[in-house]
Amino acid sequence: AVLQRQTQELMDAITYGKTEVWERYLDPKAIYTTEDGTLQTKAQMVEGTKPLPEEVSGIIKVTDFQVTVHGPVAVTNYVSDEHEDYHGHKLHCQYRTTETWLKTSAGWRLIAGQILALRTDPPAVPFTSRQMEEYVGRYALTPTITYEIRRQGDGLEGQQSGRKAEPLKLEAPDVLFVPGKTRYRKIFQRAADGHLTGFAERREAWDLDWKRLP
Repeated sequence: AVLQRQTQELMDAITYGKTEVWERYLDPKAIYTTEDGTLQTKAQMVEGTKPLPEEVSGIIKVTDFQVTVHGPVAVTNYVSDEHEDYHGHKLHCQYRTTETWLKTSAGWRLIAGQILALRTDPPAVPFTSRQMEEYVGRYALTPTITYEIRRQGDGLEGQQSGRKAEPLKLEAPDVLFVPGKTRYRKIFQRAADGHLTGFAERREAWDLDWKRLP
């Protein structure tokens, strides 16, 4: 109960820019990995805690809180459920966080943490008949690894050789995704005359190039 309360205090401090809360609960040697992969010290975390700007408001609620205690050390895991009003626009984000606390004479102090932004599928738009006709076909990564796209009802599905079929959704023209695989996109490539030559299977910034088969 103490660690959950202190964790919620830290989240509230982010919203209202209360640096004294982070100053109090962070161990002097604490290190923290933010959602963008930046490693920060206590001084950097405290300095980065600022009130939200004008016309921006929000709350962060600690949910799904779990704790495991190992003597004077406790490991917590939880979801930060953030709702923000950004100049009249509603935003909702969630982050999965793991933190390590050390019990000291002054109470529990945070010594390390790491945040992961929880990803969700983008909104899908309907395929046109022409788009489905264009994307249907077989593609090859290597001579033995192929991917087939075919029609399934009023949509498309894809299947890599040796694997199960998976539904394909359209995010934007020539950008497809598989529901649940939030790190991946299929970016279709075209020649100068407009015909499809294949697709790049993009995992964030890295591509696997699949070539269209005749």
